[in-house]
Amino acid sequence: MTVVRRLARPMLAAIFIKTGIDQVRNARDLAPSAEPVAHAVAGPLHLPDDPVLLVRINGAAMAGAGVLFALGRLPRVTSAVLATTLAPSAYVNHPFWTEKDKTVRGEVLEDFLKDVGLLGGALLAAVDTAGKPGLAWRGRRAGRDARRFAKLATREAAHVAGSSKKDLQLAAAKVG
Repeated sequence: MTVVRRLARPMLAAIFIKTGIDQVRNARDLAPSAEPVAHAVAGPLHLPDDPVLLVRINGAAMAGAGVLFALGRLPRVTSAVLATTLAPSAYVNHPFWTEKDKTVRGEVLEDFLKDVGLLGGALLAAVDTAGKPGLAWRGRRAGRDARRFAKLATREAAHVAGSSKKDLQLAAAKVG
């Protein structure tokens, strides 16, 4: 792991860990604003239709993934989880489009854009292979290797079969 990744991951993860813990602790206070989103996603995702529980689950997932990401454990998976948990949080916590007052709207928009920036960082981390081949490359490579091996095996089988046929013909000629 490079020095940049070793430093940047905990820096990026810190806000997710704090926000996640806050969501778990203050789920009852946050639930009313999360209620419309909770009701919208509960059915299609087969989740309980309980905004308090969903806020806690989102917060726990955010904090847990943040800790694992900071430690460099499963960084691509955990950053994808961070992005997934941040999107509804940004939508619920910073609805700038509902604000009538221009000053308040600007402040809420700024907070929303900060969350969008964090979302972008999490998405970049989700596709960062740290210089190692990604799953798509490994899959293509495995397919190519399998095709090459199949061709070699086919040629070898044909060669062995041809050699066996010649050996049988020579043996038959000696006997006959």
